[in-house]
Amino acid sequence: MTLSQLFPPADIDTMPDPMTVAFYSGASGLECLIAGLFFLRFWRRTGEGLFLAFAVAFWLLGANAVIPTLLGRPAQAHGEVYLLRLAAFLLIILAILAKNVRSRKR
Repeated sequence: MTLSQLFPPADIDTMPDPMTVAFYSGASGLECLIAGLFFLRFWRRTGEGLFLAFAVAFWLLGANAVIPTLLGRPAQAHGEVYLLRLAAFLLIILAILAKNVRSRKR
């Protein structure tokens, strides 16, 4: 048996089932919402800004997962949706840098 028989090329022309895409999109959005709520709880307990940044970043990532489904078009058709992902990752990076700068000043 050859490698090409074990792993046949993917059929690029087929579209995924819209109900499956909506289900996984909603599940990803819900997971990000719950993760954000956990980080919000940690922030309320400690007052540490890094937890708040992670909470907001997870909510942005959840919105990034859900918005294309709500608009009814694939995420590739909405390049501006990726700006939410960029904002989330930049927020995490900036919060980590700020935490490191504050800890060095002590």
